[in-house]
Amino acid sequence: MCLGIPGQIVEISNVEYKLAIVNVGGVRREVNIACIVDEEHSPVACVGDWVLIHVGFAMSRIDETEAKRTIELLTEMGEVQTAIQAMRQSNTS
Repeated sequence: MCLGIPGQIVEISNVEYKLAIVNVGGVRREVNIACIVDEEHSPVACVGDWVLIHVGFAMSRIDETEAKRTIELLTEMGEVQTAIQAMRQSNTS
């Protein structure tokens, strides 16, 4: 089971509730970004950030190189496809 999967924040869907749309392997999903925002890095400043996502929460910001390397490693382990499929199924239910 995957502990977290990298995704890129493409849009802030609700500033007040700190919700963002994240692209994970072509699947767009709303996640909570409360764990990665603070006074120095507002929700709006998160657009374009790469984050590590776990159970609907962006747990930390990671750099793009690290994100792509993590995706490669997870792909080799078969974890990315499993996580993306789970996201697709949760978006349709």
